[in-house]
Amino acid sequence: MKRLQDKVAIVTGGSAGLGKATVERFAAEGAMVSIWDVNEEAGLAMVEAVKKMDGKAEFRQVNVADKKEVDAAVAGIKELYGHIDILINNAGITRDATLLKMEEEQFDQVVAVNLKGVFNCGQAVGRVMVEQKSGSIVNTSSVVALYGNFGQSNYVATKAGVIGMTQVWARELGRKGVRVNAVAPGFIGTEMVMAMPEKIIDMMAGKAPLQRLGKPEEIAAAYLFLASDEASFVHGAVLSVDGGLIS
Repeated sequence: MKRLQDKVAIVTGGSAGLGKATVERFAAEGAMVSIWDVNEEAGLAMVEAVKKMDGKAEFRQVNVADKKEVDAAVAGIKELYGHIDILINNAGITRDATLLKMEEEQFDQVVAVNLKGVFNCGQAVGRVMVEQKSGSIVNTSSVVALYGNFGQSNYVATKAGVIGMTQVWARELGRKGVRVNAVAPGFIGTEMVMAMPEKIIDMMAGKAPLQRLGKPEEIAAAYLFLASDEASFVHGAVLSVDGGLIS
């Protein structure tokens, strides 16, 4: 029996990086995966890739910062499939600058996607899960939420906020049958990171006691555990997957 057999899962930011690895893993474990992304071309390509591996997936072009788009997408999935079992709140952006140089637009854009977007999706999907008295929400934070990072006031603030919201939702939704947890990835070798200069990659890898970058598949495995019935008593947790960076 596959670990997510017949489950309906939403993965935001599902066309690249951690989202892509998660979509592939969830589909391989039997889930019907709804891929949400603003990049239609990449999203549709992911659907085709999943079909080639005999998995099930669909794509919806959703800007998670837009509440109306999120609500409409959730309503469409509920109408089509009848239930939503898993939400992976993975979509996120960066607009880095130091405190004294950061523009208001940079701050607002990151907050809109990384914090308000998580809220929008959690609220819309949470209502469905409460109605069906079951479900698992996994929010993506970051190791930098726990220790800060130079030039990332906006990003760090949102990822710390995600941890706070996760703990609030755990208190509010647990009694209604819905589990809520967060994952805090460390430095991960996504396509974007691996395109950086080798010196930067080596610097990031050297910060972790394991002396390497994480793999997107390793974050997907953490999402899978928390989303699955194997984590049925894991609730309100923040799982660091960072090679020992915070230790």
